[in-house]
Amino acid sequence: MGSSAETGMGSPIRKQKDFFGDQKKRVRKPLIPIGALLTAGILTVGLIRFRQRNSQLVQKLMGARVVVQVATVALMSVLLITVGKIYSGILTSPGI
Repeated sequence: MGSSAETGMGSPIRKQKDFFGDQKKRVRKPLIPIGALLTAGILTVGLIRFRQRNSQLVQKLMGARVVVQVATVALMSVLLITVGKIYSGILTSPGI
């Protein structure tokens, strides 16, 4: 009996790893999680200030939350479009 390398049993895992790319790239591009945390943090502080009846600060915080949230969603959209174009080229190439 041969090893898994000889029988080719390891190749689907290798193809899957190639398809999804290097997992370390997630650590190098933390902008989306940072945006989500900023949005949640601003919302939390705004809700706390709302209970304390500080309406001027609440208005500023909610405006800042909207800006951060829009930037995060825009970044996610650009990332999805970019990654989609990259992977659609890979999936439609004649080698697969």
